[in-house]
Amino acid sequence: QVQMVESGGGLVQAGGSLRLSCVASGQTFSRYRMGWFRQAPGKEREFVATISSRDTFYADSVKGRFTISRDNAKNTVYLQMNGLKPEDTAVYYCAATHAAWSTHRYDYNGWGQGTQVTVSS
Repeated sequence: QVQMVESGGGLVQAGGSLRLSCVASGQTFSRYRMGWFRQAPGKEREFVATISSRDTFYADSVKGRFTISRDNAKNTVYLQMNGLKPEDTAVYYCAATHAAWSTHRYDYNGWGQGTQVTVSS
């Protein structure tokens, strides 16, 4: 089973950019669908983006602003976040699933500690 370590979060002004990274342990990274999720204080963890070897998909709230990508040689998945808004403030997590398709957090495993993203207005 893979295990994730997220990094790249920080404090940024509205309209700014950040690039999150998630490094996964294990030797079968390329076989997993990877997902980014986020959790704001007092809210449930919500889907942000997912990527497989064939496709990417985004939550409506980030579509056109965020880009998910992966480098299988480095066991790493990225989340490029542009045009950040205060409502993007959250702890961002990545995780993996064997499912052919899913945006549900309960299908994902290997959650890391997350990385904090704070967007000031």
